[in-house]
Amino acid sequence: MSEDTQTAPEALTFADLGLSPKVLSAVTDAGYTQPTPIQAGAIPHALQGKDVLGIAQTGTGKTASFVLPMLTRLEKGRARARMPRTLILEPTRELAAQVEENFVKYGKNHRLNIALLIGGVSFDEQEKKLERGADVLIATPGRMLDHFERGKLLLTGVEILVIDEADRMLDMGFIPDIERICKLIPFTRQTLFFSATMPPEITKLTEQFLHAPIRVEVSKAASTSTNITQRLVKSGPKPWDKRETLRKLIDAEGDAIKNAIIFCNRKVDVSELFRSLVKHDYDAGALHGDMDQRARMAMLAGFRDGKLKLLVASDVAARGLDIPEVSHVFNYDVPIHAEDYVHRIGRTGRAGRLGKAFTIVTKSDTKYVDAIERLTGLPVEWHDGDLSTVVASEGDDEAPRRGRGAPRRAGKEKHGRERDRKPREETPVAQAVAVAAPASPAPVDNVVSDIDERRVRKEAIRNGNADRKPREHDDKPRRDDNRGNRRHQREEDDDRTIGFGDDMPAFMLITTNV
Repeated sequence: MSEDTQTAPEALTFADLGLSPKVLSAVTDAGYTQPTPIQAGAIPHALQGKDVLGIAQTGTGKTASFVLPMLTRLEKGRARARMPRTLILEPTRELAAQVEENFVKYGKNHRLNIALLIGGVSFDEQEKKLERGADVLIATPGRMLDHFERGKLLLTGVEILVIDEADRMLDMGFIPDIERICKLIPFTRQTLFFSATMPPEITKLTEQFLHAPIRVEVSKAASTSTNITQRLVKSGPKPWDKRETLRKLIDAEGDAIKNAIIFCNRKVDVSELFRSLVKHDYDAGALHGDMDQRARMAMLAGFRDGKLKLLVASDVAARGLDIPEVSHVFNYDVPIHAEDYVHRIGRTGRAGRLGKAFTIVTKSDTKYVDAIERLTGLPVEWHDGDLSTVVASEGDDEAPRRGRGAPRRAGKEKHGRERDRKPREETPVAQAVAVAAPASPAPVDNVVSDIDERRVRKEAIRNGNADRKPREHDDKPRRDDNRGNRRHQREEDDDRTIGFGDDMPAFMLITTNV
């Protein structure tokens, strides 16, 4: 793959890049006069119809690097029904929706039809937009292929293909979908790749998608912004240790936190941490991939508008989301993939602002921290002492386990997981239930009598007469004691279930010989 590495010229304005007057007017109204380095390097080549491979730090304006030249080129021509003129592929719904917002903002002087194809939204509304003809089609790969297989979409008219967050699209399972989509699009298309990270093995995969691309690299791949203060924070291994560490960090930063994103590796941890923060009276919301699409968009809108101070999120919020005034990022979990660290902390320190990023680290996370420092090429300082100062508490996961011959603890030995478990934090619902509960438990005799009454009822039903008293047992021993034990066990099991009650079907009331 032949490629030219371009550096961004200095002292340029948007008027020097060759954009149309309509686009320049919208950019000026948005308050921008000078392009960022990636914009200055990529836009002229994109306007010339060349393939571009753009690499720059997150938060440097990569979205505008393809939106602005596309708007200029789309001023000529019209879209036809079910045949979009351009296609933009995004890895997540949130990124796709954000790109649509950019087209609306910078394309306000154009009369373009924009279609957004993402999951969690009705097919019918999306099909109506496709029927009108889409100048710009923004989609996630799965939903776009669903429309194509339904016969509602033709890709033979696509002139420009944009693959945003290219490393994620290619490295996280989208390769088969991307390959299929590229075969459906004309070979003469223009292709634009943009990403903050581009490992060599991923760059090789772009050879089958790009033709003689111009490589625009305005910063070291996988580098982090110098506007962000990065710190590592030690913690014990238990979940409650990490939650306490996070609360101390938030309290210590105090009013310096305008708003912050807290990243977790797993969706279940997002939910648990969100509930814990709310319980401790923090203004928090949650965002992860299992949420309904409307709930996700509403949560993002509330956070962007300043209605929420803390947003607990999975990596669905780590890529490309443009919320300019995020002051802090907290990594509750160290990301397993080092590239994700670059994208996570890139949510702060955007557009020249200052930001802070704190990463909570346990002893089991050291290999991931080493990978991050190798990727970025810079060591990250410790906030208040390194892991060597962590005192292992009783029951730590990393403490040696009791051997086979070791003495047991005094008293009743519990199962290992129960033994290490900290008392569960009570939620507001649990507290309300506790308040509403009676002061003293019901008498044991009443409970036993209820069980006996149910047993009497079931014995009568088995004998075909619900009104008859239970049969008294004779003194003759059974032929098979084990059989009697098994039947007794079945009766005990029956006591723990609720059957048909008074609505017993007639065919089950047949008298049988016992």
